[in-house]
Amino acid sequence: MADSKRSELVGAVETRGIEPVPDTERHGHASQMFWTWFAANISLLGLPLGATLVAFRGLNIWQAVLVAVIGAFGSFALVGALSIAGKRGGAPALTLSRAVFGRRGNTGPTLVTWISRVGWETVNTTTAAYALLSLLAIVFGAPHNTVLTVVCLLVFIACTLLISGLGHATIMWINKWATYVFGLLNLLVMAFLVATVDWTKVVHAPAAPLSAVIAGVGTIAAGTGIGWANAGADYARYLPRAIPGGRLVLASAWGAGIPLVLLISLGSLLSAGDTSLAAASDPVAAIDAMLPSWMSVPYLIAAFGGLLLSNHLSVYSAGLTLVTLGVRARRTVAVGLDIVLTFAGGIYFMLVAGDFYGPFTTFLTLLAVPITAWVGVFAVDMLRRRSYDADALMKPGRSGRYWYDGGFAWSACTAWAVAIVVGLLLTEAKTSDTDVWFSGPLSHSWLGTNGLGWVVTFVVAAVVYSLLHPLDRAVRAEAARSAAESGTAPAPGQGTDPLDTTAQGAERAETTGQGAHR
Repeated sequence: MADSKRSELVGAVETRGIEPVPDTERHGHASQMFWTWFAANISLLGLPLGATLVAFRGLNIWQAVLVAVIGAFGSFALVGALSIAGKRGGAPALTLSRAVFGRRGNTGPTLVTWISRVGWETVNTTTAAYALLSLLAIVFGAPHNTVLTVVCLLVFIACTLLISGLGHATIMWINKWATYVFGLLNLLVMAFLVATVDWTKVVHAPAAPLSAVIAGVGTIAAGTGIGWANAGADYARYLPRAIPGGRLVLASAWGAGIPLVLLISLGSLLSAGDTSLAAASDPVAAIDAMLPSWMSVPYLIAAFGGLLLSNHLSVYSAGLTLVTLGVRARRTVAVGLDIVLTFAGGIYFMLVAGDFYGPFTTFLTLLAVPITAWVGVFAVDMLRRRSYDADALMKPGRSGRYWYDGGFAWSACTAWAVAIVVGLLLTEAKTSDTDVWFSGPLSHSWLGTNGLGWVVTFVVAAVVYSLLHPLDRAVRAEAARSAAESGTAPAPGQGTDPLDTTAQGAERAETTGQGAHR
């Protein structure tokens, strides 16, 4: 226990893996979620997301701001709601998911999540390396070459490894203080970008129809909070049970919403006069071209730092996900393996592949369908479940209470699979109009064309699971056992409100799970 407590000191290596955090080692405040998601969304690469609202959706600035507020705050409110599971169970999101899908059934969602995380980390690393190469060329006149490219990749990877390898306590500390530094740099850069706005075109831009606004909300939500929804519990697992769930929701929504609304709104302003930013294959270079030459240095530093703050969170979660997947290694080793794969991917993108970057990001976007399906199933389960059995989460054999039928909770697995199929029917994956990788039969319907397939995927997963859950005898038996152990058997279909915003209500809701963690 002493080692575990020492590992939660800033600068010390976190020794805990995916095993649930006992109540005696819980600490912190809901405000940690504010700084976590503020740091994850401070990157200037949020600007192109806002640019698409004007360039591709035809929104005016007021509509774009409204869309940014609803999409960013709303999607990260969902992240905060799902992070309540981490506070309840004290374990990472995909580890808690074993209780929903079964030990074997959870392999699919966990594998998809890990592949997605490693993929986007590779994209972040590659983008940051390009930014660092540009910075060295400006400051020292260093030409681009193979050796310098490898060095830039290693610098970013070393920074990521240092933070994510040390673990939770260091990440929480870095999130807060680095946000001040890079936040000020971002504000400086944004001030100069505002000077390039064509205000005449902004003021006279016509309003888009309501359908475009709805589609814009979907675009922003899918590009921001939905991608982090299965990681919220990873950072809330050390928080005390008594913290009201509503505070986690508010902290997450405001933490991500503030920087995202500013960045998306500015991106919309910039695109009102020039749509090149929305279509740029290299957004770092596109934004740099809008600035005075002397601003390139602070801009590239801000871009590098913003990518780093996002990447170390993703790498930390990926390490936990890899251990959940069944890799018999310490968390630090799993993080190291993740970093090695990211480095290899960066080498391939920058020195070998040439035009593989577009197809790869298209593939990663396709993975958003099964991830969203998982979110729908997991969210419904949260509304029903009062607690998680710490021992059962870690028990690999058939004797564990989360083994269900052959290691599968068929209700959750079926709902997940059905939602994936429906989501893919509405999805089109392409790098250009002439290079279509996958096109679902309904991808050109109104829902598909407007990028709302993820909404349908979420709803289908939630509805199907809600209908099948009462029919799954193994899951019902486990729920009855859990209720009996807690001594408070709820009426059929009832569960604790995860958004109870009073400390007393939170304690009442979570006390039933404390025995399982002793």
